[in-house]
Amino acid sequence: MKELRKVFAETLGELMKNDRNVIYLEADLAGAIGTAGLFEQFPEQAFDLGIMEANMAGVAAGMSVKGKIPFMHSFGTFASRRCADQVFLSGCYNRANLKIVGSDPGITAESNGGTHMPFEDVGLYRSFPEMVILDVAEETLLKKLLVKIAQEYGPMYIRFPRKEKTVYYEEDQEFTIGKGVIVREGSDASIIASGIEVKEALLAAEELEQEGIKARVVDMFTIKPIDQELILACADETGAIVAAENHNKIGGLGSAVAEVLSENRGVPFKRIGVPDCFGEVGSRSFLADKFGISKEHIKQAVKEVLQRKQRA
Repeated sequence: MKELRKVFAETLGELMKNDRNVIYLEADLAGAIGTAGLFEQFPEQAFDLGIMEANMAGVAAGMSVKGKIPFMHSFGTFASRRCADQVFLSGCYNRANLKIVGSDPGITAESNGGTHMPFEDVGLYRSFPEMVILDVAEETLLKKLLVKIAQEYGPMYIRFPRKEKTVYYEEDQEFTIGKGVIVREGSDASIIASGIEVKEALLAAEELEQEGIKARVVDMFTIKPIDQELILACADETGAIVAAENHNKIGGLGSAVAEVLSENRGVPFKRIGVPDCFGEVGSRSFLADKFGISKEHIKQAVKEVLQRKQRA
């Protein structure tokens, strides 16, 4: 298994090699994200714009107008909050072909603490028209999606943890932006998760099975546009749903799933996500427990919706 930052750098390098229109823009974090070699290998396609994320978004949008396919990277906080207006106007409103990469979302920022811990990036970008949002924490998925977002036109935001090493897909697995994937079957309840919470959901489902509870796990890696068809199928086939995300409960995956269910199905539902608060310094396991997004919290949530399902 490889760290996702290595997967990112290798895949982006292949894209740049095969298409000179693919451009990489960096906000002085090449060492952190592992892309330093791209500046040496592709001096006419890779540019470090310094710690000026808003300017980087404007430059990327301008390059898009000229037919380029710009990928711009910074930590998730700065790839969202700090350049939100430029992404909205020069990117989405302008219908630019802008690919925004936000690394270390949510608690995966760990020791960088609250200033670098984006719990609001998905909620912010979900409200932007034309924006596609992807939450990834698996090697094969990241590689395949990077290729797809280079091929598909439009503004897109992809978030992933730099140092994550996780594989639960086969190399020949295919993915479609806007469609979730059932990674574990189950009939009692569905756990719809994204990013690092997919792994937590799989661990929770494995332990729940030992208690006689069969939980389906869905990797909803596309948060916008959300896979409404799959959500409704989960509601009809399992009758209870838990949404799990590494993000503020407000505005993220849980909100997107709740919107679909509230308008279409009245099944027991619970959100697992960070409470409405700021981040802090800590290890990933400590923060997962503190903010209520660990496998134990997912297990408890599944049991709660099952109790409500049985009462109903």
